[in-house]
Amino acid sequence: MMKSKETFNFRIILIMLLLCAASGVSAADSLSCDVQRRCTFDDGHRLRAVDIVVPAALVGVSALYIENGWMVRQKRAVRYALLPKDRRKMHADDYVQYSPVVAVYGLNLAGVRGRHSFKDRTIMLAMSYATMGIIVNTMKLAISERRPDVSTRNSFPSGHTATAFMGAQFLYEEYKSVSPLIAWSGFVVAPLTAYLRVYNDRHWINDVVAGACIGIVSTKLAYRLYPLLFRKSSCRRSTALAALPYYDGRSVGVSMNMTF
Repeated sequence: MMKSKETFNFRIILIMLLLCAASGVSAADSLSCDVQRRCTFDDGHRLRAVDIVVPAALVGVSALYIENGWMVRQKRAVRYALLPKDRRKMHADDYVQYSPVVAVYGLNLAGVRGRHSFKDRTIMLAMSYATMGIIVNTMKLAISERRPDVSTRNSFPSGHTATAFMGAQFLYEEYKSVSPLIAWSGFVVAPLTAYLRVYNDRHWINDVVAGACIGIVSTKLAYRLYPLLFRKSSCRRSTALAALPYYDGRSVGVSMNMTF
């Protein structure tokens, strides 16, 4: 009788395995697929509250330097300390601002691949640039701060600096899991752009601080929104279902695990 029962249970397990195979997923394949999806899922698209709150607070403090008497004196002191004595300007900031973005595509051409495909990263870059452009230009028109060289009234915040830090964050997001040295290199170049904007008498110190914060946040927002807006992107977690039959000597059943 016991032998007959064990034979019956064995047949049930065999049938379950055959059903898994018929559906195109064996027990072993189910486990392999599930583990692979866990490992390849891009988990760098999360956005914490601190990622928004801290930069927003710094932008708010930077805006106080426009009207507050003591703060105005401080930013003027920084300007006079950084201005070249011979008043000779350097126009490298017009080109350096784009170097982190160029580095991402240059590295990919050289065979050093980042975290995302050409299509995914290009769309996220476009989203970052659009977000940054809207924020910067809206604030420029609304605040209308005069530039230190008194040429125009669109000083706050710095668009060049926002572009540089947007690219630096873009480089970081693409290479932080590949090479920390490459990932952080953008944040060496971006401050140079900010410095040159003050050095060339085109911006106050508060303008470049605000621009840096806006650039970083713009990229973070794009990376967070992209998998939500483009549901078929490779950045989005796929649903995986793993089914395994089991027999513990007394009972027979199926253990299922779903990842989404």
